[in-house]
Amino acid sequence: MRNLLLRPGAEELNYEIRGIVKKARQIEALGYPITWENIGDPIQKNNKVPKWMKAIVSELVTQDKSYGYADSKGVLETRKFLAELNNRKGGAQITEEDVLFFNGLGDAIAKLYQFLIPTARIIGPSPAYSTHSSAEAAHANTAPITYNLDPDNQWLPDMEDLYNKVKYNPLVVGILIINPDNPTGMVYPKDVLEGFVKIAKEFNLLLIADEIYQNITYNGVKAVALSEVIGDLPAISLKGISKEFPWPGSRCGWMEFYNRNASKEFSKLVQTLENAKMIEVCSTILPQLSIPKIMSHPDYFEYRKGENEKIGRRSRILKEILGDVPGIKFNPTKGAFYNTIVFDPDYLKPDQNLPLPDFKVKSLMEGWLEQDPDMPLDKRFVYYLLASAQICVVPISSFCSDLRGFRVTLLEEDEDVFRKTFEKLAESIRTYLKSSEKVLA
Repeated sequence: MRNLLLRPGAEELNYEIRGIVKKARQIEALGYPITWENIGDPIQKNNKVPKWMKAIVSELVTQDKSYGYADSKGVLETRKFLAELNNRKGGAQITEEDVLFFNGLGDAIAKLYQFLIPTARIIGPSPAYSTHSSAEAAHANTAPITYNLDPDNQWLPDMEDLYNKVKYNPLVVGILIINPDNPTGMVYPKDVLEGFVKIAKEFNLLLIADEIYQNITYNGVKAVALSEVIGDLPAISLKGISKEFPWPGSRCGWMEFYNRNASKEFSKLVQTLENAKMIEVCSTILPQLSIPKIMSHPDYFEYRKGENEKIGRRSRILKEILGDVPGIKFNPTKGAFYNTIVFDPDYLKPDQNLPLPDFKVKSLMEGWLEQDPDMPLDKRFVYYLLASAQICVVPISSFCSDLRGFRVTLLEEDEDVFRKTFEKLAESIRTYLKSSEKVLA
């Protein structure tokens, strides 16, 4: 081209959660059915949307207003409803003017980073959810800045690591929290959230919390909202219905702004985000209209409780199957519907493999390895798992992490299928980790 097209940092835009699908489709084309564990789509995993919820959406579709524009910020009645839900928690209080809708959280995240100056850095957790880390890196024209989540401490954040990175990097203007966390399934205890607030207060930082899984917790654990501990500091909560209803195809998410006048710079950011939405006109109206009707329905609480109990049961089954497998670090999940399994680095070798079902699959696998001879060792395992067992997972090296492992979901509704999938996965791990010993023998 006559001139460069891409800005520096654009190469950081990567989404292996869907990228691995290209490889899986190649295996599928050879006649092998794939077990999809790469993405958090409850509908794909046989989750049945209740009839009463479908009835609400169906009735809304008959109303002419569901075909028009909404207010630029979002449907007024829905924003009032969501502000009241937040205010019942007793923490930072908001009004409908502090709620701003987007076409899914991906859209919200992109807009948030789009208007920050490149030198303004948001430090986020590692392993990192790709949408956040990629957007932060692209806006800053360089690799993302992260603090560590510790697999040897239930995936809780290393607060000393966070503190030092904030203290010695004056470009950091904000801290990202994902609670409950994707990809680890960790839920922050209240005292840890208060630790984030303490650091933000000391260094005059913005706090951003991705809380889309806030109401998906189980096994006796409840999530504390950022608004409950934020006090008078400026903060943004990111929320949505994709996982909770679930309605991932709705592409409906929103921001809640806390203490928007606590900082002149924060107030300007909020106003800019609102102005950008006015230029765009509005976000999709139908799912917004459904939110108060669905979340105030008399069956909603019991529906969500039942769904959480099922995820919790599957998390216990996963612990039963994978908890004692040699060579991995396993932490039971507490929220969201993912689990991140990490390899002990002493067990993972560059010559390990799994048996492949035929020469066509073997040829594909050889081609993948040739295309990326320096691929991280966890990605090598993920490719072999896909080619050998037809299970599609995501390598943790793709989540902006130096750890080596993979993420799975807890979504499969058929418990027998769920158990068989992870028994097959556990056996694949054992076989893979032992394969280098066979070579040496």
